[in-house]
Amino acid sequence: MFYDNKGIPVIEHQPSQQRFIMTDAGIDAVLDYVIRGTRINFTHTYVPESLRGRGLAEQLVRAGLAWAREHDYQIEASCWYVGKFLKREEEDEQDD
Repeated sequence: MFYDNKGIPVIEHQPSQQRFIMTDAGIDAVLDYVIRGTRINFTHTYVPESLRGRGLAEQLVRAGLAWAREHDYQIEASCWYVGKFLKREEEDEQDD
């Protein structure tokens, strides 16, 4: 895993491939998306079995959503994990 100088895992945004990626020992965890106009659809999240249980998917989703919001995209999620994450955010907002 690549870390910044604060020990935080580095998430690389690869816009030409429409994905966010984290790499550990040559193994990639990814969040894929598709942009159509003002909409972004997060289509797929994948964390290899050897990297699971570390919260990498959540970190990827947080980074992707932050980027999408920063660029004023309307967010859609055909990926079940991103959809679950968005629903949880919505419920947390309602509880406040």
